[in-house]
Amino acid sequence: MRDLAEKSSVAPDWRNATIEVPGLKIGAVAGLHQRLVSGDLAAWAEASGLDGTAVGAFGLAEGIRYSVRLARDRLLAVSITPISMAARWFPQGFAVTEISAGLQVFDVEGPALQAFIARGTTLDPRQPSASAALSFAGISAIVYRHESKLRIHIDRGLAAYLWTWMEQAAGHIAAGK
Repeated sequence: MRDLAEKSSVAPDWRNATIEVPGLKIGAVAGLHQRLVSGDLAAWAEASGLDGTAVGAFGLAEGIRYSVRLARDRLLAVSITPISMAARWFPQGFAVTEISAGLQVFDVEGPALQAFIARGTTLDPRQPSASAALSFAGISAIVYRHESKLRIHIDRGLAAYLWTWMEQAAGHIAAGK
């Protein structure tokens, strides 16, 4: 029987994985608590204490707890500390789903960040949009700025692919290609 696993990229140890080239540093982010919220986002904001407006693509999120807009009625709540709301349907009109294990997160920083973004998407990072959900490196991703870094969330099953893509993109950027 054919071994289809030989075609897949091997995932690195995310706890220590980094890519560093002149002008660019990329690393995996571990330990974030992530909840997908769907439905009445104003009711979510009131019940959770997190702002329901959320940041969109290339928007700036700050602090240890924030929200990222994915659609008109959907957001991703992100926190360094546990989010106290249970994962369930709430009678106020919203649902909360635990998604921390399903998403891999990466931070990208450095003076070559604009060249990296240009390789990943055709969207203009100077024109933030309402939704942070976009196509990046040919896959669905959640992309925004956190503090001084670009933060990317993707489905965990695509993490090895994106890592390989980022290694190649970083190499081309470092070589001036």
